[in-house]
Amino acid sequence: MSAFKSITRLTKRLGAWVHDHPDGWLNVIGAVIGALTAIGAVVFSWTLERIDHWTEHLQSVFQASGTRGLLLLPLIPMVGALLTGILVYRFAREAGGHGVPQVLDAIVRKDGKIPARIGVVKVVASICTVGTGGSAGAEGPIVQIGAVIGSNLAQWLRVDARHIGTLVGCGAAGGIASIFNAPIAGVFFAIEILLRDFSLKAFTPIVIASVFATAMTQVLLPKEDAIFAFELTGYLFTLSELPSYMVLGVLCAIGAWAFTHTLHIGEDVFAKLKLHPVLMPVFGALLLGLMGVSLMHIGARLDSGSLIPSESPVPVFFGNGYSMIRSLLDPTHYTAAEVTWIAVMTLGLLIGAKIVATTLTLGSGGSGGVFAPSLFIGATIGGTFGVFLEMLGLIPDGGSPASYALVGMAAVVAGTTFAPMTAILMLFELTREPRVLGPIMLAAIISTIVARMLMADSIYTSKLRRLGIRIGTNRDHSLLRHVPVTSVEYSGLPSEPIYPSDPLSKLITLHAYHNVPDFPVVDADGRYMGMVTGADMRTALIDREAIPLLLVAELLRDDLPKIRAGENLDTVLDKFAEHDVSSLVLVDAFEGAKPIALITRAKVMARYQRALDEA
Repeated sequence: MSAFKSITRLTKRLGAWVHDHPDGWLNVIGAVIGALTAIGAVVFSWTLERIDHWTEHLQSVFQASGTRGLLLLPLIPMVGALLTGILVYRFAREAGGHGVPQVLDAIVRKDGKIPARIGVVKVVASICTVGTGGSAGAEGPIVQIGAVIGSNLAQWLRVDARHIGTLVGCGAAGGIASIFNAPIAGVFFAIEILLRDFSLKAFTPIVIASVFATAMTQVLLPKEDAIFAFELTGYLFTLSELPSYMVLGVLCAIGAWAFTHTLHIGEDVFAKLKLHPVLMPVFGALLLGLMGVSLMHIGARLDSGSLIPSESPVPVFFGNGYSMIRSLLDPTHYTAAEVTWIAVMTLGLLIGAKIVATTLTLGSGGSGGVFAPSLFIGATIGGTFGVFLEMLGLIPDGGSPASYALVGMAAVVAGTTFAPMTAILMLFELTREPRVLGPIMLAAIISTIVARMLMADSIYTSKLRRLGIRIGTNRDHSLLRHVPVTSVEYSGLPSEPIYPSDPLSKLITLHAYHNVPDFPVVDADGRYMGMVTGADMRTALIDREAIPLLLVAELLRDDLPKIRAGENLDTVLDKFAEHDVSSLVLVDAFEGAKPIALITRAKVMARYQRALDEA
């Protein structure tokens, strides 16, 4: 017991130091978060590789037994999906899906506070899903692991709530840096996608976390090579290819839109099915397996021209799809293949197959990320387009469809995430090929622009918007998320409660003596029912003879939203923007929703301006 008290006292002292010296201590904590996240990422990756290897071995055994074994293909993904369903349903509902929206939600609405159980369940559930063939990636779980580490360490040290989001970003950056060996992309992922805050206060600890995560990963798991090795000797980007890469950017934007739109349709369809939540991922895995059996059967009858590797015991769109991506990025893969129109169409078929496969996996409740599927879709779109250009003789000497596959990966990631800087730097670090950096930058920007024209939100934020959560796009929104409405100077309530049955003349008298702009109306138990605005009262005063006959109920507006004590200024401003009123009612956080005060638009804007001055 004494040891526990000592640890508690030490934690309080550390928290006090962090509170008094936030800049320096946030950097130290960021380094610790980065190192811890790297350890979690390495353990996760190693376990996932072992499970994936075991799955491929078992599937090869099934295939060796002929047609009967091929029909057993859906069995292993279904087992993994069943385990995922049990874990998510019993222990952490937030661990389903692709993870990043849940982290965004925690940053925006919950001051970055994420329960530790979510990280544990997400790790195990993602291993069960992806390791057994589910079409998803590892980056979503890794981001959530890092975010959970950052959030819980910050809470344990009693870090001020306004800094917890930054430490969550440190964990996310460390996870991306570790899993992809891409420290710069990890930083921009956290800054551009999660926090949307490019201030130095947020940037510094995130950079430190990313560097420490990369260094710790190198110690535990040395890997000097890029994940997707790419080498095109003698290639030089020329002006003649400029239109081709611009067209590729547009195609990838359409692919990003199709992927995002299909995924959300799939989520809606599965949500309407009358299946137990535990069985929903199993049903999705069954459909995935049947699709895999069908396409393997079709592929065996078609001449794919070796553009699609046939030695894998499972369909290439199962799992994270890295083996197929590596083939598409290998220039020798295209020179060795016998390219025909059927081969090109078969390769193009993989685009739709991966989109549907990922939808079946994640839309049904499986656990994983969408980054790896985006890379797969982009590489396939680029590879298909590159082969098409080569057949038309539009690729210059020294060029290869492999360069288009590489550029397509960045373009689809940019189109799905609305984060071109992250996509550009990520693909550069994943391949370490500077000669294609120009086309990557061009296609990524074009893809982002066109994707924004096709859809209002990215693959991460659209899910939150459908839940009524709006994600800002600049530093001001990031600031507003950390300013509580209780810090706004508010106006007091009338000296006595207003009921619907009261005469309107009562409000006119109160307004004359107390200068109250608007009047909240309550029921007999004191619960908020609506409000009579000053503008409506002024309209009623036009006909003075009717005033003695009017009751409060006749001017009562019940369509105005309430403001609860736990809200921040970003949501409060949204409510004012939707309703042309000068004030809204602040109610308590309990079920009764009793009025506390009036919050005026002018006072909210004054508090917002003060927050900008303090930043």
